[in-house]
Amino acid sequence: MLPRYRLQFPLEQEHQLSQAEAYFHIIENGGREKILFHDYDRIYSKPGLYEQLFYDRLKCTSPQKVAELLQDSLSSEWLGCTELRVLDLGAGNGMMAERLRNLGVARIVGVDIIPEAREAAYRDRPTAYDDYLVADFINLAEEKRQLLAEWRFDCLASVAALGFGDIPPKAFMTALQLIRTNGWVAFNIKETFLDHSDTSGFSRFIRELIFSEFLDVYQLERYTHRLSMEGVPLKYYAMVGRINSQVPADFLKSLQIETA
Repeated sequence: MLPRYRLQFPLEQEHQLSQAEAYFHIIENGGREKILFHDYDRIYSKPGLYEQLFYDRLKCTSPQKVAELLQDSLSSEWLGCTELRVLDLGAGNGMMAERLRNLGVARIVGVDIIPEAREAAYRDRPTAYDDYLVADFINLAEEKRQLLAEWRFDCLASVAALGFGDIPPKAFMTALQLIRTNGWVAFNIKETFLDHSDTSGFSRFIRELIFSEFLDVYQLERYTHRLSMEGVPLKYYAMVGRINSQVPADFLKSLQIETA
């Protein structure tokens, strides 16, 4: 049985915070600890806290939504999930992998930049992954690149990790280049990332990728990712596509997007 925590959100006058600034307090042992929503290392260190905060309290639906759209896309081509080899980028503590396992996915390898995520995944979901690497995809070490390439992935999944600086464009590009031609990509992004008023490098990268010759879009659905602290639905897009040819290495450079 996972422990339950006493959580406290900020006062109403502090609610005008961006998703990157959002925080909560955890009350335990007579103390009160402030934790940012994106302080994943601290959240993962407490068993069950991630699930209690994002799934029980804030009603996150993204792993289920993205997994369902991936399954629907495969079914439209008379394909199943049982032979997929999935690279789970920004894997966290394995929520997406758990959904994929339920669909019967053959092989899943998780990658995350923080060791606490790997530790939490093996602690909470020890059978979810066939392997799990801690790696920086901005500067992916060649030995880790070779190790990942040996899996011959035909699907890239990334849920609730894109944007906000968690996974920069270059990291996502590095992962894409590990996926075989005719492989699949399934991810979610905040709705504003598809708005032309958002001129960030990540937003431009995703828009150009979706409408590029390198990707066939199968599903693009707007949905409620989770609730904000105020109970307001946060809208995201879930996308599933198929890579019809390898994205060239200079794709980011051609868009004049910073890759450092």
